[in-house]
Amino acid sequence: MSRIRLVFGFHAITSRLRQNPDSIREIFLDPARRDQRARGLAKLAETQGVRLIACDAQRLDAMAGSLRHQGVAANIDASRSHVDIGDVLDTLEEAALLLVLDGVHDPHNLGACLRVADAFGAHAVVAPKDRAVGLTATVHKVASGAADTVPYISVTNLARTLRELKQHGVSVVGACADAGERLGTVELDGPIAWVLGAEGKGMRRLTREACDRLVAIPMLGSVESLNVSVSAGVCLFESRRQRMKAGMPAWT
Repeated sequence: MSRIRLVFGFHAITSRLRQNPDSIREIFLDPARRDQRARGLAKLAETQGVRLIACDAQRLDAMAGSLRHQGVAANIDASRSHVDIGDVLDTLEEAALLLVLDGVHDPHNLGACLRVADAFGAHAVVAPKDRAVGLTATVHKVASGAADTVPYISVTNLARTLRELKQHGVSVVGACADAGERLGTVELDGPIAWVLGAEGKGMRRLTREACDRLVAIPMLGSVESLNVSVSAGVCLFESRRQRMKAGMPAWT
């Protein structure tokens, strides 16, 4: 059964056209947009065989609500985007680098996490189906296309998924402020799944217990914690830095 939802913004829709065009039902474009960005999207849609519908700004405003649509929206079939953790691990040509989010509720935080996951080459973002925001239109907009380039895997039982990752040789590392080990002093150049907790509450007990080790980000200032997306960026960057130091491919 198809699950149709709306995605807004040029970056998100252009990325989906390139990565997964079969999931797009139609694109709504404001005919008043005659700039190069709009022309490029229209040409790409034609090349991919995706229907383009003229839609004025007033109608797009109604469709987007409080979101900034930039003059473009698309109906996508979310059921065509599903992958599971096995799909990801079976196709990797390097050590796995995953980001696991234990119940992030704020769509802006999830969108930002997807952006840093894309920036630092995470192979997937994993999160529970319940007690988490999921891929809403706001998440797609904030992610600026990263929701279409980084697989987002919703799982029924997060602790069980972490145990499955360990069976695949992935080290599960939780980031938390009260950990005894410090980032920068632990080896992170192998297959890693970084686990970060929800806003305010952190990781749940079962999630924490499923981690192989717990690591804290050193803090020099007066604040006690970082935003979850900032923490994710710091942790993923350190993993990539160590891979580069070890002679592994890191950035191109």
